[in-house]
Amino acid sequence: MASNHFLSDCQVFSEILFEKMKSLSPGVQELELYEFRYGLTEMLPEKGWNSINLDNRKSIENRINSRSFYDSIQIKPMKKGHIVLDPEIIHLSQMIFIGLVTGDYSPEWVDENFYFDIRSFFFYHRTVYFTEKVLKHFDSKSYKSFEQNQKKLEHLQQIGYKDFSEANKEVDQFFIESVKKIISARGIPILLAIAGATAAGKTEIVERLSTAFQNAGQKTASIELDNFFTDRDHREAKGIDSLGKEAFHLKLLLQALDDITHGKKISMPRYNFINGSSSHGLDGSLKPGRIPVEIEPADIIFIEGNFPFLIEEILHLIGIKIVYLTDDPVRLKRKWKRDIDYRKKYDPSYFRNRYFKDQFIMAQIAYQPQMEICDITVDTTGAAFWVTPEIAKLLDQGLQDNL
Repeated sequence: MASNHFLSDCQVFSEILFEKMKSLSPGVQELELYEFRYGLTEMLPEKGWNSINLDNRKSIENRINSRSFYDSIQIKPMKKGHIVLDPEIIHLSQMIFIGLVTGDYSPEWVDENFYFDIRSFFFYHRTVYFTEKVLKHFDSKSYKSFEQNQKKLEHLQQIGYKDFSEANKEVDQFFIESVKKIISARGIPILLAIAGATAAGKTEIVERLSTAFQNAGQKTASIELDNFFTDRDHREAKGIDSLGKEAFHLKLLLQALDDITHGKKISMPRYNFINGSSSHGLDGSLKPGRIPVEIEPADIIFIEGNFPFLIEEILHLIGIKIVYLTDDPVRLKRKWKRDIDYRKKYDPSYFRNRYFKDQFIMAQIAYQPQMEICDITVDTTGAAFWVTPEIAKLLDQGLQDNL
């Protein structure tokens, strides 16, 4: 343990921590010491840094890999009428700061388990998406790898779409060309289900895929899974989780997907996200005065959502199952710019609490399970294209046919 002088003197503590953090977070290197101290203010313990007792590393690892820890995080804790950071989030980062200064936690251990977001000014747990089960599904190797250009964005506090798109250009283009080959082999009409976490880039890549197919003379359509939500009041009254199929007009969803994949025009529900109401009643009938979403037949139909192919009833209708993946630190920077700076959608403390809480939980219940059964995973952060052995054979055959 280092001298308590480091902990009792806030000025000295911040100077040492600032130098340690430069090696962990490229963005901190862009700050001046006084700016770093501004950010540190929210993390200062009421009774000083030397009032915090450190947990051992194993205890911390067990906690951050436990679902119960994230379930306990409050999204809207209140203090003096304002949303504040959850105390557990603050305490975790306080320990990491102190451990870095005293040497109890090595930078290597911290970097292995956490990432630091400058605008949040605390540490988030690194979520693991490529579990042993996922890797086994893909025969433990990617089909193709590219230069990891997202590393060039690490010094930024926020990431706009231009920078994000440029960093992913190679892997995205290979993905688009690969999807073309698969569809050419399997035929149309075909339903593509694209899953991915918030701010992973799903909407943008669907738009680019649509443009590519339209330029080739093919018709495309896009179906948002969220439009099939039942009324929010009903779900809340019944305690229905929005991630379960019980949250949807399931019969209407099945009928719509079956019809459009057989070349028929569809009329489907429209969900109002402002008041949480569906255009359709629980019996599946259109409510008076409401207007459904109508979609014309198409060659390529995209269905977007958090977990489109965890609904087993629609699996037989899906032609290609895709997970579009971007690591949590990059998505968080995208969300700061999109949801806070542009949309002004959330209170910043609510935003940080929710992101900290949700990523581990969503990975476990939505994204890892889908990666275990999907045909393709596009890892934009790792700049790698992952496919099942079946898809690999199809793509390899396509390459041979073009020789």
